[in-house]
Amino acid sequence: MADRALQLLGEVFGHAAFRGAQAEIVGHVAGGGDALVLMPTGGGKSLCYQLPALLREGAALVVSPLIALMQDQVAALTQLGVRAAFLNSTLDGREINACEKALRAGELDLLYVAPERLMMPRMLELLAETRIALFAIDEAHCVSQWGHDFRPEYLQLSVLHERFPGIPRIALTATADPQTRDEIIRRLALDEARVFISSFDRPNIRYTITDKQDARNQLLRFIRDEHPGEAGIVYCLSRKKVDETAAWLVSHGINALPYHAGMDAPSRAAHQGRFQREDAIVIVATIAFGMGIDKPDVRFVAHLDLPKSIEAYYQETGRAGRDGQPADAWMAYGLGDVVQQRRMIDESPGSEEFRRVSTVKLDALLGLCETAGCRRVRLLEYFGEAAAPCGNCDTCLEPPRTWDATEAAQKALSCIYRTGQRFGAVHLIDVLRGRATERVAQWGHDRLPVFGIGADLDEAAWRNVFRQLVALGYAEPDHAAYGALQLTEASRAVLKGERRVAMRELQPRKAAKKSRSAASAAVSAADSGLLEQLKAWRLDQARTQAVPAYVILHDRTLAEIASTRPQDMTALSMIGGIGAKKLERYGSALLDLVRG
Repeated sequence: MADRALQLLGEVFGHAAFRGAQAEIVGHVAGGGDALVLMPTGGGKSLCYQLPALLREGAALVVSPLIALMQDQVAALTQLGVRAAFLNSTLDGREINACEKALRAGELDLLYVAPERLMMPRMLELLAETRIALFAIDEAHCVSQWGHDFRPEYLQLSVLHERFPGIPRIALTATADPQTRDEIIRRLALDEARVFISSFDRPNIRYTITDKQDARNQLLRFIRDEHPGEAGIVYCLSRKKVDETAAWLVSHGINALPYHAGMDAPSRAAHQGRFQREDAIVIVATIAFGMGIDKPDVRFVAHLDLPKSIEAYYQETGRAGRDGQPADAWMAYGLGDVVQQRRMIDESPGSEEFRRVSTVKLDALLGLCETAGCRRVRLLEYFGEAAAPCGNCDTCLEPPRTWDATEAAQKALSCIYRTGQRFGAVHLIDVLRGRATERVAQWGHDRLPVFGIGADLDEAAWRNVFRQLVALGYAEPDHAAYGALQLTEASRAVLKGERRVAMRELQPRKAAKKSRSAASAAVSAADSGLLEQLKAWRLDQARTQAVPAYVILHDRTLAEIASTRPQDMTALSMIGGIGAKKLERYGSALLDLVRG
């Protein structure tokens, strides 16, 4: 089995060796065992069920939550010569019947379906009449109510174990803390499954979290300075903000497109299609633009609003650099983000337990935002993984200074108390800095003893203080009073002078040095012309076949061709990512380009 797996890995997928635990997972599932696989985005999860599907008799049923993901996976597998198909709402009755007929006849290796369709009586009856190799449940964190993307239809998937007990199941996800892992096992009845946990580390991603001051202009500088002419994703919390941000970026020369659930379906599909097929598109989106984004050359993911948890942050930033080349995760974060997220939790229709867990998860994310230590260490600790400082995040590259903010904290907390715990940070800062605005005078706050006691710090510094007071748990927003700040029990020790408060100093971030991708670095100036010709040929092929360019060949494969210049089919077959089918289909054209 191991020899056959390695043979197929080379012949079909064009890889000479397995990565990490892939060989062990493939062997276990191909041998009939159940598995839960936690592997970071870009780590090769799909291969862990695609290869066993080819090693076992029958067709593999892959449960996938998104149409876009199914279509991309099937397009990529078809390029490799694998018999793959999908069943979803984009097909008409004739196409559905043809797909079902092919499944019955044993003419498919993999079939992708949505969980809702899989649970239909007609589909379950069809499976009972078919030779099934295995069930793969992708994006398995969707089954957990504690996860960042809970989908109720996933709860029904335990029926697979009940109705098809002899068929192996493999559940896969890139994001799951211990609590979510336990729920996946329980909900999917995977009690006897082997659990494979790869490192959550994405060393190619540089993490940067900056103080939000002028978020749009900060984003524009980041794109222009570090990722000009490259593909990226910008996440915003609201549909309105998505539309406004995309239009603003376009007005400043960035090729940006909006994407959110409020758009009509054809527009959403067109924008997603352009992003996946073209270079240098920046998509501005809500989290509706989420799972299923399989584009490997996304060079950055930016957040203009705070996600709701570390899991959500990790999942969303993980869409950058799937090809293993250098990429950026950039976020601008301020006090307003914390107030907004806390309000969303308090107004959630979920149970008291759900709100409590959501608050704990948000607090963990705030800890990541405010840490003076390595971001990657803090991120991996959350998933139960120890790590040393990475040297490739903002706090490692430019360590933040801390200061004794005890006196400033006491002034801020006193101001919250003296004004009746009924006002937000903007008003409190006016009072502390001695600004007798109309509103300050209206409430008589210009006559309070705290009026003007904070004139030594500017507005940005005070915003930094209030944000960190909330993050450290000394103050909290009251959503019933529109975000007014209130004292917590922990603030008492600070006000009495029994506890010192250290805070990160507000400091401007310098633009990070742009990293050349390994693929680009491997190509000399003399070979760059050939690389551009190869990319132009690939784009023409992608347009002709109506598939994303990376489905034809990845950037890394083209770069290796350009740098090694293979002169015959044997040499070309040694290039990573070129299996037998792609060699047969594209070999002559590639060699003509190289020789030319």
